[in-house]
Amino acid sequence: MPEWTSEERDALLRRIAPDVKLGRNVRIYAFVNLYGCEIGDETSIGTFVEIQKGAKIGARCKIQSHSFICEGVTIEDEVFVGHNVSFINDLYPRATAESGRVQTDQDWNVMPTLVKRGAAIGTGAVLLGGITIGEAAVVGAGSVVTRDVPAGAVVAGNPARVLRMVEPVPQEPEQG
Repeated sequence: MPEWTSEERDALLRRIAPDVKLGRNVRIYAFVNLYGCEIGDETSIGTFVEIQKGAKIGARCKIQSHSFICEGVTIEDEVFVGHNVSFINDLYPRATAESGRVQTDQDWNVMPTLVKRGAAIGTGAVLLGGITIGEAAVVGAGSVVTRDVPAGAVVAGNPARVLRMVEPVPQEPEQG
């Protein structure tokens, strides 16, 4: 039995469909399921993550393990998505149409979600469809986000409510 390096072993345990658009230096761990999505440069995708068709992940993002990013989700650059975060794109999911036949893509509308640059989403958060998470906003662990989150806001709870605003991070002076 051959000895595998951890990178060779991880490569055997990934499912990346040929229609996935990967940026430069993307890091993908084992047991992922990616199809029809776009992943930006230098982004890290953790173990047991699923990213569906039509989802877009920006550059330099960190998507932690066990997260689910469905169709209709756009995540801008430099966003942190904690472990076990779930995005929802259908507010009234059903297995069958009124006639009793199994639903198809034509039987429902995707509710888009936008996560703006530099936002952070805590472990176990659930984000309903049709919302925007503002730039540099923070969603607390375990929150259920049912409406838009303003830029720079810290939200938590079920439903998530604004607790305070994020203090600006001082910029390091440029080295000349």
